[in-house]
Amino acid sequence: MYIGGTDLVGLHHLVWEVSDNVLDEYSNGYATTANVQINGDGSITVSDDGRGIPVGMMKDKGKSALEVVFTEIHAGGKFDRKAYAVGTGGLHGVGITAVNACSEWVEVVVKREGFEWTMEFSRGRVTEDLKKGPATNQTGTTVTFKPDPQIFPNTTFNYDTIHKKLQDSAFLNAGVRIQLHDERSGQSDTFHYEDGLAEFVKWINRTENPIHSDVIRLSGAQETTEVDVALQWNDGYSETVRCFANGISNSEGGTHFSGFKTALTRVLNSYGKRENLFKDMNPSGDDFREGLAAVVTCRIPNPQFESQTKIKLTNPEVEGAMNSIVGEGLTKYLEENPQIAKMICQKGLRAAEAREAAKKARDLARDKGKVGTGGLPEKLRDCRNHSLDVSELYLVEGDSAG
Repeated sequence: MYIGGTDLVGLHHLVWEVSDNVLDEYSNGYATTANVQINGDGSITVSDDGRGIPVGMMKDKGKSALEVVFTEIHAGGKFDRKAYAVGTGGLHGVGITAVNACSEWVEVVVKREGFEWTMEFSRGRVTEDLKKGPATNQTGTTVTFKPDPQIFPNTTFNYDTIHKKLQDSAFLNAGVRIQLHDERSGQSDTFHYEDGLAEFVKWINRTENPIHSDVIRLSGAQETTEVDVALQWNDGYSETVRCFANGISNSEGGTHFSGFKTALTRVLNSYGKRENLFKDMNPSGDDFREGLAAVVTCRIPNPQFESQTKIKLTNPEVEGAMNSIVGEGLTKYLEENPQIAKMICQKGLRAAEAREAAKKARDLARDKGKVGTGGLPEKLRDCRNHSLDVSELYLVEGDSAG
């Protein structure tokens, strides 16, 4: 099953397949808005103001392009490297074909070439041929589908799940407007973030106290890898880093996260030592990431993941690109913002000092009361010289006095 399963995760992946097509249109400059509506009959509608899926005949197929896109694997535009320079978040390249195959019915309305076009499908097959409708000067695509209960034991869409995904998508695609409405409950939300990742980090830090007002932005490209990172420290002790590859959330990180961590630790250690900020301490990567809120993203043509769920990126080339771009960008930022650099390094130093103090306390607790082979506490030693002329006995009160 290309969608990853028939549970609720697989069910909602159908929605992502359609909504990701809208984001593809937006990232390539052809759409501005996406509308997602959970309908009262259990279906869901996703519409956009993009170019509209092509409807012309494909001579080599003997079918309309619209039919091919919905019925044949690897037929979508995202597989044309001329159309998309970097990767998108589609599932295993099957695109909207998987949605059609896993739906009881699908209705498509395309506004393109001056007219409105409609076509209907059921469980992967055409049920209503392409029809030319009224004239229109608008463009876009509207897809409505109802998941097949023969495939999914539970076909009920979860508003909160869709809300989280669409909000993430809006953060990752600065400027796009995504509207979500639920006919069942009347709930509605609109997601629109002009500052993208910077607003994402501020949202992560919304209940925290940032130690610097700026959200640090680091971005660049190396060969076919595009990197975009935003980060800000708060006065707390938890680390929150969200990782994405081609818009797909990677909850277990991967090579992009590894490259980010390596660069962060290297640059902060180098700066702090050069400025003599660490005394005799050596903060670790964990120390530097204490109180860090960050979003780490990359776009690559052929993402590779550890498993079908895509929770961990494995492309080796991404680690080097992320390390290089973040390292260079962060070094420049620290040089240009010495006060913020000092605050960040001191935050890491305090974390290191607390870590060392905690370690000493643990070691002391473990050693306390330990008994040696001679039956004495570890802190005492056997007297090896029994001559009264060279030996003395001291009597003290309390463990600390000894």
